Amino acid sequence: MTATQQAPGAAAATPAADRPRRFSAEWVRALLIRRAMLIVMLLVIAFFSYRSLRFSTVDNLTTILVAAAPFALIALGQTLVILTGGIDLSVGSIIAVAAMTSASVAKAVPGQVWITVLSALAVGLLAGSVSGFLVSRLDVPPFIATLGMLTAGSGVAYVIGGGSPINGLPAEFGTIANTEVLGLTVPVLLMIVGIVVVGIVMRSTSYGLRVYAVGGNRTAAEIAGVNVRRVLFSVYAISGLLAGLSGVMLASRVISGPPNLGQGFELDAIAAVVIGGASLMGGRGTVWGTALGLLLIQTLNNGLDILLVPSYWQSVIKGVLIVAAVAVDVWAVKRRV
Repeated sequence: MTATQQAPGAAAATPAADRPRRFSAEWVRALLIRRAMLIVMLLVIAFFSYRSLRFSTVDNLTTILVAAAPFALIALGQTLVILTGGIDLSVGSIIAVAAMTSASVAKAVPGQVWITVLSALAVGLLAGSVSGFLVSRLDVPPFIATLGMLTAGSGVAYVIGGGSPINGLPAEFGTIANTEVLGLTVPVLLMIVGIVVVGIVMRSTSYGLRVYAVGGNRTAAEIAGVNVRRVLFSVYAISGLLAGLSGVMLASRVISGPPNLGQGFELDAIAAVVIGGASLMGGRGTVWGTALGLLLIQTLNNGLDILLVPSYWQSVIKGVLIVAAVAVDVWAVKRRV
């Protein structure tokens, strides 16, 4: 990276003379805009902690992290896709197909945990690669390509189980997601490692720069020598792979293979990315923002459950939050222009 380049998501260098004076009204306003989601997160935590002593316990924090882990994996893949200006609607059905596949493999070859996990990863990678091929090689719009995969995948999940869940799985299948390491379950550890690794890749590697370049201006990226088709294919393949991993973790947690597992998960993943500050037009957003958006959604879900708020009102509140996050982001961008 040359002296004139900067890492994706970093603010442009501002001459010292043009910077607002520290602690001035303009400086405070700019800081609040940049940290809006973090401030909202802290306010939500403060509110629920005030309303319920149960919310601020270590056990409840663990509950939030366990609930967030499967969504984190698909949200990371969704982040890469959205950064290129696309969208992946298929991750929910990929979760279902991976869960059903891993459950059927676990029942056929009990005790072979790694084969079970690899089967789910292979299914996720294959499904994501099909979407990537349609988008990158056949120029099918991402919405249409992944919507088709969503529909087909939902049907395949039911075909694998003959229209029914796969039950009676060996005990070893439950150890995949329910084993604890250093006091944390495997899905939570995967979430933490995934956020750190993908965050570093997107911020500090040439691959990350190419993803941002494709989303920012595809034509300019092609002129600069970026293999746009390869980048597009890769983000959908990675998204599918992570959805497959999420599927086997979810199935292992309940020690079953429900064919409707993951239904609607793609919407929460997209919401986390958008709330985290990513642009649906591509080229802008960060993995850390997605992680914050995901934790905000899961914290809201958990706190509202503790306060016994009906599920339909929870949907209303989350919908308002998503619209508000996008509105604030658009307003902040206009302020910076």
